[in-house]
Parts: sequence; C-alpha cells; structure tokens
Amino acid sequence: MELRQLAYFVAVAEEQNFTRAAERVHISQSGVSAQIRQLERELGAELFDRSARTATLTAAGAAALAPARAALAAAAAVGQAVGDVAGVIRGRITVGMVVGCTVTPLFDALAAFHRAHPGVEIALLEDNSDRLVQGVRAGAVDVALIGTATSAPAGLEALTLVSERLVVAVPPDHPLAHRRRVTLRDLTDHPVICMPAGTGLRTVFDQACAAQRLQPVIALQAGAADAMADLAARGLGVAVLSESMAESYRDRLNPRVIEDVDIPALLCLVWRAAHGPAVRELLAHARRAFGGGRGLPEPAAAGDDPGDSRASHPEEQ
Repeated sequence: MELRQLAYFVAVAEEQNFTRAAERVHISQSGVSAQIRQLERELGAELFDRSARTATLTAAGAAALAPARAALAAAAAVGQAVGDVAGVIRGRITVGMVVGCTVTPLFDALAAFHRAHPGVEIALLEDNSDRLVQGVRAGAVDVALIGTATSAPAGLEALTLVSERLVVAVPPDHPLAHRRRVTLRDLTDHPVICMPAGTGLRTVFDQACAAQRLQPVIALQAGAADAMADLAARGLGVAVLSESMAESYRDRLNPRVIEDVDIPALLCLVWRAAHGPAVRELLAHARRAFGGGRGLPEPAAAGDDPGDSRASHPEEQ
C-alpha cells in the first residue's frame, strides 16, 4: 500500500463523499475511487459502504481509520524532522475562509508565507463558518477565518480581527431610511433579507431576536452581501448586514444601526492549540498583515483586542 492511498482513504472517510474527497486531494473522482479499490484489494476487505448517497465506513474501514491517520502523521513527522534540521518547513496547510469573503490582509499573509516557505503546499477551502469550525476541530482545516458571535469557539484558539454592529440597509424611499433610531422590533414590520443559518451574521441576528422573543419574517436568504443588497434595493425586504458590508452600498441603500442589538458580529481567525511549525509561521505572517503586532500574539489567546483588519466587507460572516 502507498501513503497516497491512505491519504485518499482518510479524505473519503472524513468527507463521506468521493467527489468532495477528490476536490480536497486535487485529483479526479475516478482516480480516488481506483486507488481506494486497489487499497481494498490489498487489504482483502471493503472499506466503504457505497450503497447510499454518502460513503460510510464499514467495520473494516472504521478499524483502519486510526492507523491510517497515524501512518500519515508519522510520515509527515519524518519530513518535518529533516526539515527542522535543515531549517526548512515542508508539508501542507489547509486554510479555511468564509464563502465570498474578500479580506486582503489574509491574502497578503498567504503570499508572504508562500514566499518564505515554498515547500509548504497551501490549500484554500471556502465554507460557512459553522462547518469551518468543525473542520478545524477535526483537524481537516489548520487555520480558518470565520464569522462568529463569540470571540472563541469552544476548544479553539482565536483572535478577533473585526468587531462590528449589525445594521439594516434599506432603499432611500423606505420607511426606515430616515428614522433616527431603528430597533430590532421595527424590523418585525418588514420582510427581512438575511444570511443563511450557519453563518456568524445570522447567528448574531437570531440570538438578538431570541433575547427579545421576537420572530421577524426571514423572507429571503443569500450567502453574499452583493445579492442581499440587490434584493433590498429592489424593495424585496430589509437587509441585515454588518457595518462594513453596508458601507459598500451607500450609493443605493441607507444603512441604519440596529440600536438595541448589543451582540457584535465578529470576524476571527481560529486554530487548534496543538499545531505544527507551518501553522505557527502562517500565524506570524497573519500577525504582521493584520496590524504589525497588534494582531496575533504568539501564542495567541482567545479574546484579544482586534487588530487593524484593512478588510473589505466580509460577504459571509
């Protein structure tokens, strides 16, 4: 058996889907399937039950998963041990990012990290915040930029980069457009356009509504701020955004801070406390990119003060 076969096996086991696993390891689905079949022939047992839409582990597959992970970790440790002696960092790092989020300092950090450590392969994964947090906890994602309502998801290290109020964005002729004060209860009189469940922005909004026992009508959901702004500009509802997101649409929408929502929408970097040198180096580059020392401390602790993000509006918090 080969290490790549074990890597494909672990990817399918974690993704529970051959197509997603193939995207993760950057080869075709047929290539992953062929290598898994070859591994099963060598082991003399089927590793996956393929009868359903999801690829679930058989008893043999479940027994093989931990040793496969251990073998991959051991192989990575061999390369890292040699790299440590030579002063070279090698391997692969997976960086997660909320869908549609354009945060220039993060891209600057990745570029600087790549120049300094060309031996490390960088994989970028987009998803919603809840699934990214799950990925970091499971070890499938090394560092993730997420939107959240809490400064530190349980069990992870975190740094808050952006902390903003929620706003409602409406066309100039909307009844709320010229109100001096807008409250959460005011929104219950209008259809609401919001991010989908599982995003940080939606979590903040839902928690604020629950605290006041309000049930606004979520008329439309969109995962990108541009789509939400377009819908609101056409009079289909009032868009709930963060302050920086709403600023981009002042040419057609009037943003009003929702005065009685005290929970901020946060943009954070999260990672596991136990991490290797590649993650440590990427965090160092992120510290510089996000504020020249005001950002990521080493080691970083949850709840630190935000640095200067210089981020354009997050499209999915």
